[in-house]
Amino acid sequence: MFTNIKAVIFDLDGTLIDSMWVWEKIDVEFLEKRGICLPNDLREKIAHLSFEETAKYFKLRFNLSDSIDEIIVEWNSMAFHEYSHNVFLKSGAKKFLELLKRNNIKIGLATSNSNLLLEIALKKNSIFHFFDTIVTTNEVSRGKDFPDVYLLVAERLGVSPENSLVFEDIFPAVLSAKAAGMRVVGVYDNAALYETNKIIKVVDKFIINYDELLDAI
Repeated sequence: MFTNIKAVIFDLDGTLIDSMWVWEKIDVEFLEKRGICLPNDLREKIAHLSFEETAKYFKLRFNLSDSIDEIIVEWNSMAFHEYSHNVFLKSGAKKFLELLKRNNIKIGLATSNSNLLLEIALKKNSIFHFFDTIVTTNEVSRGKDFPDVYLLVAERLGVSPENSLVFEDIFPAVLSAKAAGMRVVGVYDNAALYETNKIIKVVDKFIINYDELLDAI
């Protein structure tokens, strides 16, 4: 799997860190505050969107009077405490990052999260220094249902797509990374359980945690 791999690109939420429960909680509380029940299809509809795209989706779907900026500020405020204190790495993640560094493999991050929260999570868990580049989907014109963000990470790392390996936990993102010409490892996350079987069918490898890969290189 790591033959000719010169860069590994990670998603953040649900892939490196166990954080999707935070957003499920925020979705419920944010909508409840406005007297709206959480739709059953919401997670699937927004999973691949950027932070700003998600705010736009909420505003349109739920006919909110809040501005896009106000929604984003409220979400960041709601998530700040959890990301500062209660969001932790997936099992084996730090050891795997150390393994990549020892083997001179470049490391990038491709995330739909905000710069504020990604920095909190990475620094709190003492892995910020591992990343050679960090790209958010706000830096490209399309979300993770397109390959743009992965291609930009590879470009900044100076590595071709065919020499890049992506770690992702959601199906649309897996498809996009494959469309970019990259190899993909699917990472189990409970929030994406409903699409796990679809992910397994298209990825190059599927893992429950990073401990499975500590002897892979």
